[in-house]
Amino acid sequence: MKILMLTPYLPYPLLSGGQIRTYNLLKNLKDKHEIHLFSLIKDEAEKEYISELHKFCKTVNVFKRSQHPFTLRNVFLAAVTPYPFLVTRNLPIMAQSVLTEVLEKGKFDLIHAETFYVMPNIPKTSVPTLLVEQTIEYLVYQDFVRQFRIVPLKPFLMFDVYKIKIWEKYYWSKADRLATMSQEDKDFILQFAKNAKIDIVANGVDAPFFEKVQRKTLTSPVVLFVGQFKWLPNRDAVYFIRDEIWPSIKKAVPNCRLWIVGRHPTPEIKALTQDSDIVVDEGIKDIRQAYQGASVLLAPIRSGRGTKFKILEAMASGTPVVATRLGIEGIRAKDKKEVLIADTGRELAEKTIEVLKNPQAAERIASEAKKLITQHYNWKKISSKLDRIYRQLGKHA
Repeated sequence: MKILMLTPYLPYPLLSGGQIRTYNLLKNLKDKHEIHLFSLIKDEAEKEYISELHKFCKTVNVFKRSQHPFTLRNVFLAAVTPYPFLVTRNLPIMAQSVLTEVLEKGKFDLIHAETFYVMPNIPKTSVPTLLVEQTIEYLVYQDFVRQFRIVPLKPFLMFDVYKIKIWEKYYWSKADRLATMSQEDKDFILQFAKNAKIDIVANGVDAPFFEKVQRKTLTSPVVLFVGQFKWLPNRDAVYFIRDEIWPSIKKAVPNCRLWIVGRHPTPEIKALTQDSDIVVDEGIKDIRQAYQGASVLLAPIRSGRGTKFKILEAMASGTPVVATRLGIEGIRAKDKKEVLIADTGRELAEKTIEVLKNPQAAERIASEAKKLITQHYNWKKISSKLDRIYRQLGKHA
């Protein structure tokens, strides 16, 4: 089957959840389909990674978008067109005309679009479209605006979120088929697009890669948080740890350390290192080193839907996990069996302290979580489900 895949990022190197997901799906689908990849890049230097993707794709093409989001063009288009800023910053000048020509000549069986905000780049076509929603975007930005501190700007930001909401719902109805990461996201979308055909294609993890982790014997307990800090829910989670969780953990386990790992930490997050027991590490090259050196992964996610790669990776590595219900969304883990779940700052602190003070219980939970990952969250199984969707959708081309 001949597939045109459009992504808002180049799926390599593996620096974000979206890149990890797309790369592994391409890797597992390469022998079943002829995939032509079209990706947005921010920097010409990213082109050096195209050769890695040629291993899995028939062709790899890139469109250059602005390196920085707040360009005059992006802001102007968001102001004078119906599109929100999230769309205008992912709307390269030549993309639609190039894709029009490619679709007219190429005889594609289907289009696979990752995220709704690349959909405006796709011209009017009879080729069926699969829209994959990794998260519900307007909910993420809505939470951000609610917490935004510059009050005079809030009305403008809320109007832009309103536009995200309108367009996201529009493309839910326009796409021939949708895929979400979790049952929760599927149920949410069906409230607004009642006739949409939606499949759940969960995120996965390269279990053999993470199972190689040899856990360290630590001289003092380490609480780990992992996240890419351009993603708003990760920033919020760290502030939640700082304000409502870490003080209680530190009081109960005085020799404990907090290790925050992730790219692009904000100045506010970097400032946490003024506490000698807090480390902010943005340069770690192999994320397995983080899980190897941690007593527990703490994931107090309060916004942003979709399955969290950090939790799947920690489970595959044998690192016990404490998370919110939203953090564990899309993963069929049970509280007190494969994970410890809580939602308030006090309860999250108590669960984390429980892991730190009871190594035997922590090891049991980690062991059960590892079994869960092996059985249900490997990329081979997940890609097989996507393959079935491709074949069903392509038949109607």
